[in-house]
Amino acid sequence: MKNRTVEILAPAGSYESMVAAVNAGADAVYIGGSRFGARAYANNLDEETMVKAINFMHLHGCRIYMTVNTLVKEKEMSDLYSYLKPYYEAGLDAVLVQDMGALTYIRKHFPDLPVHISTQMTVTGKYSARDLKALGAVRVVPARELSLKEIREIYDDTGLEVETFVHGALCYCYSGQCLFSSLIGGRSGNRGRCAQTCRLPFDAEQNGKYVNKKNEKYILSLKDLCTLDLIPDILEAGVCSLKIEGRMKSPRYTAGVVSIYRKYVDLYLKEGRAGYHVEKADRDDLLALFDRGGQSQGYYHTHNGRDMVVLKEKPEYRDVDQELFDYLDRTYVNVEKKIPVTGSAYIAVGKPGYCSVSDTAGKTAGEESQPAEEAKNAPMDAERIRKQLSKTGDSMFTFTDLTVECEGNVFMPVQALNKMRREVLEKLQDEILSGYRRNSSVPPTKEEERAPEKADLEERPEFTVFVQTKQQFEMVLGKFKMYRKLSERSYGIYLAAESFDAQEWKKLADRCHEAGVRCYLMMPRIFRKEAEQYFRKQMELLTSAGFDALGIGSMEEPGFLREAGIELPMYFDQGMYSWNHLAGAAMERYGADRLTIPVELNEREIRDSGVQGEMIVYGYLPMMISAQCIRKTTLGCSGKPEVMWLKDRKDMRFPVVNQCRFCYNTIYNSAPLSLLGLSEQVTGLKPNAVRLNFTVEEPAAAGEILDAFFEEYGMGEKAAEPPVLRNQFTRGHFKRGVE
Repeated sequence: MKNRTVEILAPAGSYESMVAAVNAGADAVYIGGSRFGARAYANNLDEETMVKAINFMHLHGCRIYMTVNTLVKEKEMSDLYSYLKPYYEAGLDAVLVQDMGALTYIRKHFPDLPVHISTQMTVTGKYSARDLKALGAVRVVPARELSLKEIREIYDDTGLEVETFVHGALCYCYSGQCLFSSLIGGRSGNRGRCAQTCRLPFDAEQNGKYVNKKNEKYILSLKDLCTLDLIPDILEAGVCSLKIEGRMKSPRYTAGVVSIYRKYVDLYLKEGRAGYHVEKADRDDLLALFDRGGQSQGYYHTHNGRDMVVLKEKPEYRDVDQELFDYLDRTYVNVEKKIPVTGSAYIAVGKPGYCSVSDTAGKTAGEESQPAEEAKNAPMDAERIRKQLSKTGDSMFTFTDLTVECEGNVFMPVQALNKMRREVLEKLQDEILSGYRRNSSVPPTKEEERAPEKADLEERPEFTVFVQTKQQFEMVLGKFKMYRKLSERSYGIYLAAESFDAQEWKKLADRCHEAGVRCYLMMPRIFRKEAEQYFRKQMELLTSAGFDALGIGSMEEPGFLREAGIELPMYFDQGMYSWNHLAGAAMERYGADRLTIPVELNEREIRDSGVQGEMIVYGYLPMMISAQCIRKTTLGCSGKPEVMWLKDRKDMRFPVVNQCRFCYNTIYNSAPLSLLGLSEQVTGLKPNAVRLNFTVEEPAAAGEILDAFFEEYGMGEKAAEPPVLRNQFTRGHFKRGVE
């Protein structure tokens, strides 16, 4: 471990925070430019300042990573080359990405730029990490919910660099799987504009009764992460980069947190476990810097738990540790860390002066001045010349050692000495930075940047329904039998893997096939050890069930299924994002036989993207997929799937389903998406299939909805809104989209 490189990675929401991070001992920072970053409201840098920041970090021997970790719309993809080119040429050390199109684009057009996989891509295990490495990624930031054992498996299996969060805010939702802020107010977390809806108060209901205490309404707000005590465990799990959250926080916060983690990383690297001990004063200082309602050790040793949740409202007033703040400002924030150099100078009468300088890495530069004159009165001695040359002023350098040799009674104008010093230090700066600069980008052609025309379908779109319960299945299958007599087209039913037992798969698939209906199994949205063990145990039943295809909800599943020898077609669900034609093509190479059109794009953006696939036209959209459990937080774990409700300050009620088989929660929107009445616009987008998602609907209500959609989408007749939907639905983002 002592020979392993360990990186403290600091947030830089501004240039000032970056400087404070370096002063406090960070090895690297992650920072956003003017576009494409997952913190749109941070003080992100323009092009000139970003290039300056890249140079600053490299002069200090540190690394700088840029966030390009939002989903990218088709119209934006053509800007990506000109946006990244100056940073690439300046020597940017890496980019973080979420969008699969951006990943493949950057690998092609910026071949020497390392790509890190953002936590926004929801990497939950070795299978997705393995596949992403094959696409050119060198580092992965896995989901924050992973255990140390799961992280170790990624590292052991792939050899990828692994970066994990060690301090700061925790999202309630798996990053990249949250649409809460998006669906409520159009501010999408996938676009860096999260409104932090989870930090607001909610009540939890079951069977019409509140199950949370009156003073415990912050049930979606997680305590901040603090892992000082876990640093040995985290590093020994294969993590190379310890990431601190906080691009929206102040330079003082950044400096304070970095300095404390620097102290303990160095302690562990020097003393190992035997000499590792965390002082209470340092824990207290971290709380003084920011306290949302306590801290937790996150998910490294626990899957979820009530003790990770804030629950109670934060007091409006708390004591401020002004002494600590003043110390941080004085020591790290309001100072400029100089770069140490050594130098030598030679001044002789009648000869040009000469000065050479070297940094600690061995980079060297030299510069001559005008010839020295014979002194008419008092000659300059070596000490006087040394003092003048040592005045580095606004330069980033400072001399730790400077030797001067004089020959004769020399005189050199002060302006000439200053000019020589300034120019030799500029040469050294250029010499240092030249080792980072690149000129190897590959400009895209116009053909590459143009989305392909959508193909005309040979037959009408398939009519599919996702079902969560057996009662819904019986209703849908019965309806489909009738519909087939009225409209010759393909019909398909997706069974939710969370709720349909493996022993039933073949029987239900056979019944579908007997009725002329296709049968699909929708895999879980989160695929971790619980899911892997379940499907390994049920592998024989899976291969013999006779499914026509598998719905894919997680980046993990294609790799797992390939390794298991499953050769069924894979239909990627909407959480497998394809916002642009390059992402669509990348997902097809990843294994998709059919895509699902993203729910956050509007009609025009869907058309522009060139992405063709299945389109969800009805359903309660999942707003959060969480490792946390509302049932466990409020009433304790029952181990049984149940439906609960969250109620917000505006009395909107959101259904919550705990998916116990795979141990995650899904929070759905308060109103279902309904594109009834918009069939012309939908079919104009040439989808392969239109899908209704049934989750918490009672069978009778679901039947009314299904009939209405079949009448319009299946028969081409304008359908009346069924009573169950009147004034209780949303068009989602089909009209408005997201910023």
